[in-house]
Amino acid sequence: MTYGMQWKLRAFTDIWTGDARGRPNSLIPTGIMGSLRWWYEVLVRGLGGRACDPTAKEVRCQYDAKNPRPPEHQLCAACYLFGCTGWARKFRLMVVAEDGRVIQGQITAGKTFILRFIPLRPIAPEEWCLLDATLRLIADYGAMGGKTVFKPSDEPNRPNRLHHRDFGLVQYVQGPDGWQCDKTLEDIRAYVTNSHWREAPHSYRDNKGLHDLSWASLQNFWCVKGRYLARHSFSNSSFNRVIGRRMEKNRAQQLFRNTDINRWLAGRQQESKKVFSFKHPEEGSRTFGFVKPGLVDFEEMKRRLRRVWSGFQSEDEFQTGQQILGQLFP
Repeated sequence: MTYGMQWKLRAFTDIWTGDARGRPNSLIPTGIMGSLRWWYEVLVRGLGGRACDPTAKEVRCQYDAKNPRPPEHQLCAACYLFGCTGWARKFRLMVVAEDGRVIQGQITAGKTFILRFIPLRPIAPEEWCLLDATLRLIADYGAMGGKTVFKPSDEPNRPNRLHHRDFGLVQYVQGPDGWQCDKTLEDIRAYVTNSHWREAPHSYRDNKGLHDLSWASLQNFWCVKGRYLARHSFSNSSFNRVIGRRMEKNRAQQLFRNTDINRWLAGRQQESKKVFSFKHPEEGSRTFGFVKPGLVDFEEMKRRLRRVWSGFQSEDEFQTGQQILGQLFP
């Protein structure tokens, strides 16, 4: 295949990848790659497999060519495709326009673009299926690129300010010509849970404390479409109320109650919050997030959302990762 496999997407909003100075004017493919890998890991964990955190030296995979064990015994399923120290990525990613020209500037709202995956090593059918499912997961339930942690605002004259804008919402337009995944959900589950993969740890400890990676799994994922969380006035923020922060602007970083649940949902310095919300008139709004078994479950999140959304029908509107899996691998 000269061009490998390619997926056509359309940007509902600008996509932020950022250059070395953090400016969005240029398209940095590694920014797209980072999102793809992160959601691929979420999917692998959601299927019962293990995926390391490539940003943490304590747990990330490393391939030793002198080790007699084959690569798939030294690496997790994500590193086997996306690469790690000692093991190159199995594909080259090109981001091109519909006319085939490489995109160099920022992908802006309304622009159609193509992600072209050119194999550098053999890629298993299951890996292609996982890539396809990852892109559909991002398009239908998540977001791509950076600046996806911003929060919408309903306050006058504020929705278009940078820190209230939506970034990274895309539409899945078309998969590779003449290709469709011929693997079932159970085929894919068997692939990622095969005993030959490295048992990547789900937690590690460093000088900053204990870090748990297990929450970043589709098993712990939830999504509500057609609704968003936002700041509505100086003293009213549905977003802050859901994650347990004070609602007043000048106290927005303070927790309403300093509970373990609130601390985890709100995140700490250099640690992401666990609830994300987007307000977009064309694509439709969405709110998604994660729970942590043993700390906060789906029922607690439904309770918090019912407090801020009038008429919220949690049993019909609230989708869990388990339900979404059935749609990704019908």
